[in-house]
Amino acid sequence: MKFTDGFWQLRPGVDALYAQEAYDIDRTTTQDGDGLVITAPTKVIASRGDTLNRAVLTTTLSSPAEGVIRVRIAHHEGRAWHGGFDLPGAGSGAASVSLSDAGGTLDAGSLVAQIAPGAPWNLSFEVGGRRVTGSGPRSQGYVRLASDAAVDAGIVGNTQYDAGIPAASTYVHEQLELAVGELVYGLGERFGPLVKNGQTVEIWNADGGTSSEQAYKSVPFHVSSRGYGVLVNDPGHVSYEIGSEAVERVQFSVTGEVLEYFVIAGPSPKDVLRRYTALTGRPPVVPAWSYGLWLSTSFTTDYDEQTVNSFIDEMAARELPVSVFHFDCFWMREFNWSDFEWDSRVFPDPDGMLARLHDKDLRVCVWINPYIAQRSALFREGADLGYLVTRPDGSVWQWDQWQSGMGLVDFTNPDATAWYQSKLRALVDQGVDCFKTDFGERIPTDVEWADGSDPERMHNLYTQLYNRAVHEVLVDARGEGEAVLFARSATAGGQSMPVHWGGDSTSTYVSMAETLRGGLSLALSGFAFWSHDIGGFEGTPDAGVYKRWTAFGLLSSHSRFHGSSSYRVPWAFDEEAVEVTRRFTHLKMRLMPYLYQQGLDAVETGIPLMRPMVLEFPEDPAVGYLDRQYMLGSSLLVAPVFSADGEVEFYLPAGEWTSLISGETVTGGVWRRETHGFDSLPLYVRPGTVLPWGAQTDRPDYDYHEGLTLRVFPGGSGDASVVVTSPDGVAQTYTADLAATTE
Repeated sequence: MKFTDGFWQLRPGVDALYAQEAYDIDRTTTQDGDGLVITAPTKVIASRGDTLNRAVLTTTLSSPAEGVIRVRIAHHEGRAWHGGFDLPGAGSGAASVSLSDAGGTLDAGSLVAQIAPGAPWNLSFEVGGRRVTGSGPRSQGYVRLASDAAVDAGIVGNTQYDAGIPAASTYVHEQLELAVGELVYGLGERFGPLVKNGQTVEIWNADGGTSSEQAYKSVPFHVSSRGYGVLVNDPGHVSYEIGSEAVERVQFSVTGEVLEYFVIAGPSPKDVLRRYTALTGRPPVVPAWSYGLWLSTSFTTDYDEQTVNSFIDEMAARELPVSVFHFDCFWMREFNWSDFEWDSRVFPDPDGMLARLHDKDLRVCVWINPYIAQRSALFREGADLGYLVTRPDGSVWQWDQWQSGMGLVDFTNPDATAWYQSKLRALVDQGVDCFKTDFGERIPTDVEWADGSDPERMHNLYTQLYNRAVHEVLVDARGEGEAVLFARSATAGGQSMPVHWGGDSTSTYVSMAETLRGGLSLALSGFAFWSHDIGGFEGTPDAGVYKRWTAFGLLSSHSRFHGSSSYRVPWAFDEEAVEVTRRFTHLKMRLMPYLYQQGLDAVETGIPLMRPMVLEFPEDPAVGYLDRQYMLGSSLLVAPVFSADGEVEFYLPAGEWTSLISGETVTGGVWRRETHGFDSLPLYVRPGTVLPWGAQTDRPDYDYHEGLTLRVFPGGSGDASVVVTSPDGVAQTYTADLAATTE
């Protein structure tokens, strides 16, 4: 949100008060242990009279973990603060505090904050003795808007009011300086440019598709190329101006009287993500079978058990391994969503059908959402029990979007959560293995919540409660390491309930590229596992788009064929699509010893499977803006083909790289332009890699040790070891001589 009119002036109707000086600096005791508290008047105090009728900002510094500093800016402490995120990794950072004539210092190990006394306001953050960012003059501000000024003055012209962001009269903002050449990444799954400099970003979940500036997964966390990250600890609306208002700074503002944020130390982007995910939550182990191919009914297509069986049997006959079959919305009767009852007109024997699918060694996923349509018997049950979200007048909140008369389950009510979970447990007992948790973004703010939560805060946070309720059911029923869901919406901390997919794309090359940008942006927001609709969701792709997207999708952490109004089975396109699907599903099965181990590493470190190049090669200045290629784990470089003619341009960092498909060896540090058929794409192995190569091509969850081959690639020297863990938990370390390449 922009408050200023150029460098000197404010917009009409805006009154801004800024921290002008550190008037006094004192020790204090905080929830994190020892800290510093700074009184910052909004005018330099030259005489006693200057203290009269004067607003003051109070800034508190503390540390909840090593390398992490909490900054809390408050105008009126007595006013309600709607609270931050659940932070499982927050404790006492055991920071050391010191005061001297030079000011105050909070030393959190890898990160140090220093506040200079007097004017001008100067709060500095240092990593490795280097100032990586800071808050200077006119950075910390308390902003008041005149009545209706937000609309009248056009201040809200860059916010998503159509997405339901409520207007407010007061804001607190911080501005952290941007250095020359500094790049900013993250802020959730955003489909525009990977580098966020120059953008206005609203942290407000919305169902906008991949071809918009809106996001299903808004995360108020960004990573800087300067070696630090910042999490704004506010689940409500956070508005960012990344070098787009004050071009020398990143501004973030929240409504109300309090702004709290964390600065997180690097120095590398991986270090930032390790600390960030330790603070907000790491992903659990996801089962090996979930890495296999998921096949869907698609959305509005006609299907019944015979259709499902025809898909599955034809895939098997063509040696196209399927791990999970997904039933989308119409497994339930129209107008009844979500009543969790199989539509008996097309699925007369669901128990038998699920058993027969399991006999074919398939897992079953079904679509759900948190809305209850009025025609469903569960609507009246939930309304009578007080389990649905209500309006301020006590009536049930409803609308006719999606399904008629929808109500919304109130997950702030423990009894409502248990009630919803009981419906899911019945499905799990019936034979359902996992759930696709759709929606969770269209959460109203003109409502009241059972626990009294601030509606603005709950808009983004609702998805957390929703996905957690579903994930808990799966963990209880299937056990740790076997629970997995397919979620569309999320916010900070959502990475602890994987897997997530990229939302509604169109069936084009352009949308394929924007989908990848969203996934890379989400990866830099702490999410380890991610997927997307192979072929695109809206429309029907031509055969070329389908085949190119198939290669990309099967070289993602998770892979699902899904569409809207047309089927996504490969023979519906052409016979070459069948061959392409076979080639890349078999390739993924062979890569499972590598991929599964990379997934286990993500659980321990928070480093995602699909990695932007800047995450793996932060010292290479050529990779900062790359958003059409990625690293799949630490050792495989993937450059999807986004063109009909097969031409693709990509960059190889320094070293000797080897094409996994052709065997060609290329010296890196160069840009490459290649042309590929549908059965190929740039897939390069990092220099000196020892790649564990599995023996099976028909399933993802086999014994990886049996028949394992170590493929040793040029570019290394001496011995190297690689750990392989099979799905049953048996781990073994293998050592190879890097001088003896197998390629």
